[in-house]
Amino acid sequence: MRNVRPNHSAMGSLNAGTPWWAGLVVLLWCLTTSFTFAADVELGDAEKDCLACHDKEGVKKVLQNGEVLSMRISTKAYLESMHNETACEDCHADLDAKTHGKVKSDIKSKRDFTLAQGNACRDCHKKKYVQYDDSVHAAMVKEGNEKAPLCSDCHNPHTVRSFKEVQPIEATPCVKCHEAIFKAYSKDVHGLERIAKGKSAPLCADCHQAHDVKAASMGDGVKDTCLSCHKEAVAQHQDWLPNTGLHFASISCPACHVPTAQRRVNLRLFDAGKNVQLSEKTGVPKFESLTDAADGAGMGLDERALWSLLKEFNQEGAPGKTVLRGRLEVKSGVEAHQLSEKEKAIKDCNACHQAGAAPFQSVTLTIAGPDGRPLRHGVQKEVLSSLTSMNSVRGFYAIGSTRIKLLDILLVMVLAGAVCVPIGHMTIKRLFKGVRERLEAERLAAAAAGDAATPGAPSPSEQAPK
Repeated sequence: MRNVRPNHSAMGSLNAGTPWWAGLVVLLWCLTTSFTFAADVELGDAEKDCLACHDKEGVKKVLQNGEVLSMRISTKAYLESMHNETACEDCHADLDAKTHGKVKSDIKSKRDFTLAQGNACRDCHKKKYVQYDDSVHAAMVKEGNEKAPLCSDCHNPHTVRSFKEVQPIEATPCVKCHEAIFKAYSKDVHGLERIAKGKSAPLCADCHQAHDVKAASMGDGVKDTCLSCHKEAVAQHQDWLPNTGLHFASISCPACHVPTAQRRVNLRLFDAGKNVQLSEKTGVPKFESLTDAADGAGMGLDERALWSLLKEFNQEGAPGKTVLRGRLEVKSGVEAHQLSEKEKAIKDCNACHQAGAAPFQSVTLTIAGPDGRPLRHGVQKEVLSSLTSMNSVRGFYAIGSTRIKLLDILLVMVLAGAVCVPIGHMTIKRLFKGVRERLEAERLAAAAAGDAATPGAPSPSEQAPK
């Protein structure tokens, strides 16, 4: 299972400033290489026999559920594919050459056929299958989801090409299931770099991986991918953004780089000891049962319910092990793929740091499901400004930032005290300077009078330090 990516060594180096003949040379090189590669492969007798029948227009099979399965295989496409040295029986080991085509074989549906053939892929692509088995897609297959992608849904086994070869962006297999997201991507800053400007830019697998696909909204994998390309991002933000590290930890990239998106605060259940996002245990739907019970009216969890929920999760471990970490993010996957040019990114602090700021009007609580996908439940927005939830909702306090007003008042009082105490001390010292000098003079005069009455005693002037 491979993802289609651009060949940076060939086409990736071409740009608007490249001479026209350079593009022609590269094109001829690609065509010649492809032809030579195909010409060097000689079909075996068994494969010739198979293709003699299967490389005909209209060869098909009607399945039990009425679906029509095309069985046409282009000899040319097969020879140009990565599997051109793979014998037919290597993947179709269940077929008997003597009876094939003579004895009726029952296939229930296209999906059943694809599922059965997937085992053949596993024999050769063991490492890729290990990654795939730990992915969201594999979890969906195990749940019986009929739309979950299998090997041949992304890679036609008879025409699969090297991911290093240049392919049209529309050939990306992810488009089949994620059409709305792909349309948004094709118009955002990355998509336009590839489509309109013909430059290299991230495609689906560059950010989400090809086989070990994880839920994008879980963890920080996608953000880490952003920073792996935009290595200078932190330093550039430090020039104007206070507390840059805190902002990067608690705000997703699209939250600022998709200025038209709707945003929300996502409170994620974290294992503080292991520093990983908490996951629901398989077969024990604790999160959904607890949140549904605490929110019987369906109005969202309040601060008391949220505190009780944390206590329930902490019963199984050390106190304080389970915590909430807030993150500001966009509401949908489509919006996350509408990234604008950096000049249009939100830089106005008031977008968040003012009373009634829009991003803080929507709040959700999230835990990773057994398959890695997020499980969510609504939370009342007042939780973010409740003193009782101060210890459970972390990472969002800044003076005047629509959070807990009492803390704003207390912080201002502390700051005022820190400034006023030394000023007051200096003021009082100045006001009573004359009194102190008079009292000191009277003390010295009294001492002088007492010493004068004592024979041989030094005078006040002699007592004074020199």
